[in-house]
Amino acid sequence: MADRRPRKDAARNRAAVLAAADTLFARCEHPDDVTMADIAAAAGVGKGTLFRAFGDRTGLLRALYEARLEPVRASAEEGPPPLGPGSPPRRRVLALLDAVLCFKLDNRHLALALEQTGDASPYRTDHYERWHALLKELLEQVPGEADADFTAHALLAATRADLVAHLADASGLSREEMRSRLAEFAARTLGADD
Repeated sequence: MADRRPRKDAARNRAAVLAAADTLFARCEHPDDVTMADIAAAAGVGKGTLFRAFGDRTGLLRALYEARLEPVRASAEEGPPPLGPGSPPRRRVLALLDAVLCFKLDNRHLALALEQTGDASPYRTDHYERWHALLKELLEQVPGEADADFTAHALLAATRADLVAHLADASGLSREEMRSRLAEFAARTLGADD
């Protein structure tokens, strides 16, 4: 019985930290405004607990990002068309790009914070590699697509958090304008439907 108590506490603390970080990043003006001390205080835990659970700020950002991204991942891997399996490749590519863009719009402060960590290449993260692999697989099924690997990278570049934040915040593009422009760009890149 004594072994269970710390695990329950650790799970509860982890959930409290993720919820607190989620709230703070959603409300911040800039991702750098959110400190580990702010998150620990909002979660009602000590900073030591925070560092033991996540290692550092980047570890916490990754954990929160993956938790928020999970519904999109599940929809892309197991959900209904057009995002899930069963759609024609072009249509699924467009749906996937739209889902990633919407996720970045809804979570741009968190996505920016993660992209700005400088900890490692953004192209070597689990979520990026997952989206790139899926896009590449779909693009390989598109007739006439000569370089699925490069095209997948190029299409994902249009959903980088720094670009999304710039277009939304500095350029003033609405969510619907951004979605429409990305869909048009991707459709042109993929060519006409068969």
